[in-house]
Amino acid sequence: MKNIFIIGSGFSSISASTYLAKKGYKVTVFEKNSSIGGRARQFKRDGFTFDIGPSWYWMPDVFENYFNDFGKKVSDYYKLEKLNPAYEVYFNTLDSVKIGDSLEKICKEFDRIEPGSGVVLKTFMEKAEKHYEIAVKDMVYKPGISPLELVNKKTIVRLKYFLTNIKKEVEKYFKNEKLSQILQFPVLFLGAKPSNTPAFYNFMNHADFGLGTWHPKKGMYSVIKGMKKLAEEIGVSFKTNQNVEKIIVNRKSAIGIVVNGEKKYCDVIVSGADYHHTEGLLEKKFRSYNESYWERKIFAPSSLLFFVGLNKKIEKVSHHTLFFDVDFELHASEIYDNPKWPSKPLFYGNFPSITDPSMAPNGKEACFFLIPIAPGIVDSDKTREKYFEIIIKRLEKLTNQSIRDHVLFKKSFCVIDFEKEYNSYKGNAYGLANTLKQTAFLRPKMISKKVKNLYFTGQLTVPGPGVPPSIISGKIVSDLI
Repeated sequence: MKNIFIIGSGFSSISASTYLAKKGYKVTVFEKNSSIGGRARQFKRDGFTFDIGPSWYWMPDVFENYFNDFGKKVSDYYKLEKLNPAYEVYFNTLDSVKIGDSLEKICKEFDRIEPGSGVVLKTFMEKAEKHYEIAVKDMVYKPGISPLELVNKKTIVRLKYFLTNIKKEVEKYFKNEKLSQILQFPVLFLGAKPSNTPAFYNFMNHADFGLGTWHPKKGMYSVIKGMKKLAEEIGVSFKTNQNVEKIIVNRKSAIGIVVNGEKKYCDVIVSGADYHHTEGLLEKKFRSYNESYWERKIFAPSSLLFFVGLNKKIEKVSHHTLFFDVDFELHASEIYDNPKWPSKPLFYGNFPSITDPSMAPNGKEACFFLIPIAPGIVDSDKTREKYFEIIIKRLEKLTNQSIRDHVLFKKSFCVIDFEKEYNSYKGNAYGLANTLKQTAFLRPKMISKKVKNLYFTGQLTVPGPGVPPSIISGKIVSDLI
């Protein structure tokens, strides 16, 4: 029986571990932190629970397909609730748009804002659904080895959607700025500006409006716990507090790792850790990509996160609430074109205890705030405090309520923490952006070019950023071994 070591325990690593164990391999997962999950961990304090990493549950079909591959169902491991509204978007004081839990409800809301736009939305969504079916069935499960993987009858007739961008495609249908921004928002999950993302990726609008937004009871970490339980049921072993310091290579083959100073040997290594960091565990001559390669790449944003406990229930917000009351294009430019701390930041608020009472003590609220920022910028406590005050003042103004005086505690997480906790290149939060020149076969390869029996999985390789793509990535790499 071949012995396989997996570095890291995020979604892609656990996914890979289960598929490899199913094939009969002996699989051990090594995690540097004290709990598994990679970026999908939880922070608990005084009865409050916060998902530190992913908080959006989209593309439920991918999760269901994953568990189905093992003769199981999602409901065997965790419970889901479809959110209504799926999310809310603020554009000004007490001026928000709520996205309902069905296309019919969303069309009505669009008509309220711009009469006649509901019919246009249905046409737009028919195209998005077709793109989604092609993406999920014919594209995202490919290993990114050859450009020919993307060539078939369905993609050839849609070539024009790869040659134009999301921004242009959306604005062709919708002139109203609010509606346009809402339809461009899902692309942020792909880690790139809408103007730099192929229009084909409007399939994310189907993931949003078509499939809906869900909440796993007790938070996103329930998904990690469910996947870990499945993995252990089929023989996967998990080891925490295991810092991998080196990959041992002999005759150009990976034969083991050095963990906490101890050598451990295996037949195959899969890394779900940061790709750049993993190659740093190799001697330079064995690295597939040099530093200039990584410097040239466009990375998805990093994030400034705040986890806040309030001594009261919050009003006039939804479980997921986006604050788009400032210039969308300016903030995007200050992430990608002229990297710096945003002058007027958009931000996202997650209030899970609105839906799930287990996330906060009775009568109190768990609040998670996220500001997208450029990776690699200078991070300091002073800057974090400045931006906390900015968003809290905006939140109070936009929702017309007192928040600051009700804060029991707050904890922040930013670039320095992404680097320290996850060995993340430049402290990025989501991996490589899915631009046209960083799609599929143009992303870093799953198979090492220079070291035999060394493989990679996760958001820096195929298919890309996000939780569902990471789960898919684990399956793809298992099929290559």
